[in-house]
Amino acid sequence: MDTPSPDRPDGAWAGADVWGTVDALRVWLDDNRAHGGREGLLLRVLKLSEEVGEVAQAVIGATGQNPRKGVDHTWEDVQAELCDVVVTALVALRTLTPDAPAVFARHLARVAARSLGAGDADDRPA
Repeated sequence: MDTPSPDRPDGAWAGADVWGTVDALRVWLDDNRAHGGREGLLLRVLKLSEEVGEVAQAVIGATGQNPRKGVDHTWEDVQAELCDVVVTALVALRTLTPDAPAVFARHLARVAARSLGAGDADDRPA
């Protein structure tokens, strides 16, 4: 896996492999976890709640809804927090099953079919 390059304006790296990166993060977390077994799995899934809370905090901060703090976040902060939610969810899914890429692809296809109707979602205008 290539390492991220901060020199790339899009923040990407050549040959980005989402599931390879997700699996590497899962292994790193497994190697450094304080709790294993069922408790560790439950805590990993609960991490999603923390990340979603950080999205809410960033939205509140970007809109200035807390009069004591004012505008203390940007919409770029919201984007970053949403990305943290996605990464955390993918790592949790990969922790539950080694078949995470196929599980996710099947689920995404069902959601697309249900939401976009029959046919290939890629053929529809954006």
